[in-house]
Amino acid sequence: MPHLVEENLVVDGHRIAHGRHGEGEPVVLIHGTPSSSHIWRNVVSELVAGQYCVHLFDLLGFGASEHPNDQAVDTSVSAQVPILEAMLAHWGLEQSHIVAHDIGGAIAQRFGIFNPDKVRSLTLIDTVSFDSWPSKRTNEQMKAGLDNLIKKPDAEHRAHFRDWLLSTVHDKDRFKAGSLDYFVELISGPVGQASFFQHQVRHYDHKHTSELDGRLAELGNLPVQILWGAEDIWQVVDWAHRLHAAIPGSALHILPDCGHFAPEDSPKAIASLILSFTRNLK
Repeated sequence: MPHLVEENLVVDGHRIAHGRHGEGEPVVLIHGTPSSSHIWRNVVSELVAGQYCVHLFDLLGFGASEHPNDQAVDTSVSAQVPILEAMLAHWGLEQSHIVAHDIGGAIAQRFGIFNPDKVRSLTLIDTVSFDSWPSKRTNEQMKAGLDNLIKKPDAEHRAHFRDWLLSTVHDKDRFKAGSLDYFVELISGPVGQASFFQHQVRHYDHKHTSELDGRLAELGNLPVQILWGAEDIWQVVDWAHRLHAAIPGSALHILPDCGHFAPEDSPKAIASLILSFTRNLK
């Protein structure tokens, strides 16, 4: 599978890296934090083999997309929704299957509620919801100010976040041998370290999901499935059951031996569930 986001589009003055793979019914993948479209690589190959056309992009301030110098640029969950809308228009997609992970799931929840006619189905994977985020520790860091973290020595920063990212998976040895260093690099170095705190952490705010609490039932008008790693310690499985209860008619699948970065631990199982779910709608 080649690099997933080799094309670029300027949306509201900012460059968004994106890509399209395969032929068939459209599926749109939305990544979370702290990651990029790279997390979908093993899912993409399965969906393409299943004769779906996969569309994906890196969120503004993430991955290969632009990391704005201006800290005032809004890269929050809510601000990413118009970017998703622009990408769908660029791709010429009037309706598509939406698959989203982590904060990408918050973007998808908002999009599905505000644009239900554009969603063929919705798959939410280990997503933030309600007031499930940010963690108590992250909240404390944000209240103390992010400048010290931005200025932390590179080696110390990398070591800390390498251990932090390892907590996202069940199979740590495979992650170490695979893409761990790639994800560490995304949020490290002269650009990545500052950008991570300025464009990702700074916007961790459950208001973007809490304000949907009274409207989640509207997603019950769409085909919705919820996939969750049984070993997720970032968004524990209790949140999966609460979200499932809030969306009438939704399906819930708990993935064994799987952590928060479910597309890393269980890409084949995720792809299989997406394929069976979407094919049964035809």
